[in-house]
Amino acid sequence: MKIAVHAVGRMKSGPERELADRYFERFARSGPPVGLDFAGIAETPESRAQTATERRREEGRALQNHLQAGTVLLLLDERGRNLSSDEFAGRLGLLRDSGRKSAVIAIGGADGHDASLRDQAEFVLSLGAMTWPHQLVRIMLGEQLYRATTILAGHPYHRS
Repeated sequence: MKIAVHAVGRMKSGPERELADRYFERFARSGPPVGLDFAGIAETPESRAQTATERRREEGRALQNHLQAGTVLLLLDERGRNLSSDEFAGRLGLLRDSGRKSAVIAIGGADGHDASLRDQAEFVLSLGAMTWPHQLVRIMLGEQLYRATTILAGHPYHRS
């Protein structure tokens, strides 16, 4: 199963980008043996619309343009379900094993995701109730994707 990340906003160069890139590279290397292929990161500029509702709608349309028929949509949202690393790995494994060909994990803009995307999403995932800067969210997501592959492979990186 191909897994892509869609993020609102641009990650500038610096230590945060280097760390995020390191984890996504680890995921790209460790994923294929367990049937998970990294399809890259698509960045969408933040909307400049006047209201939060308009910004969410515009950013949601940009994400819709990246989705192909049959693609599983997973949203990162503070109102989502908080999973353990083992549960996250298991969910990815179930999607892969059910024959799903592709998934997009979406990081919303500063105003979050449009309600229509939450309705369309296969799963809404939270990295915790706190609000995180987008740079850290990318790092944490990259690390959790890498960790998921090590869990699925039975590698000792993750200790339960």
